[in-house]
Amino acid sequence: MTEIVHCTRDDSVEVLCGYLDRDAAIVLDGALDETTLASLREELSPFFESARPGRNDFAGFHTQRIGALMARSPTCRRLAVDPVVNATCDRFLAPHADGYQLHFTQAVRIGPGEGAQALHRDRGVWGGRVPRRIETQLSTIWAISGFTQDNGATRVVPGSHEWDKDREPEPHEILVAEMEPGSVLIYSGTVLHGGGSNSTDTHRLGVLLHYTLDWLRQEENQYLSCPPEIAKDLPPQLRALMGYSRAHDILGFFSSPTGPGEKGLELADPQRLFDKEALG
Repeated sequence: MTEIVHCTRDDSVEVLCGYLDRDAAIVLDGALDETTLASLREELSPFFESARPGRNDFAGFHTQRIGALMARSPTCRRLAVDPVVNATCDRFLAPHADGYQLHFTQAVRIGPGEGAQALHRDRGVWGGRVPRRIETQLSTIWAISGFTQDNGATRVVPGSHEWDKDREPEPHEILVAEMEPGSVLIYSGTVLHGGGSNSTDTHRLGVLLHYTLDWLRQEENQYLSCPPEIAKDLPPQLRALMGYSRAHDILGFFSSPTGPGEKGLELADPQRLFDKEALG
């Protein structure tokens, strides 16, 4: 393989998942228009002004990262519930769970002089305790600026999701996910990948939104990053995706922390948290 497969919104979910099953990575071209991109830049820019760069080789010494995107960026909320991405998640992760949830949100700005990130598999956050036959997640990197080989475009090793975990890729097997602004890289939690080096004098900006099985713990604690006082103003679909919902009819219930004799809810679906009548 000489390049990552590029698709469009016109391709069916079956086609997208077919490529993902084979390669574990695709690029969806033209997923965002320029108005949406401008909104994202405007909403994220103030946070990068005060964001500190990373402090180790993996995080990058010239790379800035900001999280809590569901609380901070209305446009990122729209990306999180993108219908094509969510339909792809629903089908791709269906063999391993009854549903999926938002796992991780982060905007990443790779600065000039940054070195290449070590290739890794995102499923490593669970310490290798989930069997390899279970795919843990599906992830997206939205290109807010152009992604090129020179400015730090993500490097991916298609097909490495089927390798033995200790196999190292040959140089020719490492491909660069070059993308125009508005495109999105979709990849599995088991494929080897990593940020590239930036030898230009400009920043490379991307938005990362990852999705995982509804029975695994999320990498980003959504309930602290976007607590109920903010989540109450979000659409119910997005709240449920973040984890303000029950899975398997029991996982994730809550009870009101009321005192003796006080009215509250017991073993309730978290969506009831936003039902003013139920809470009195």
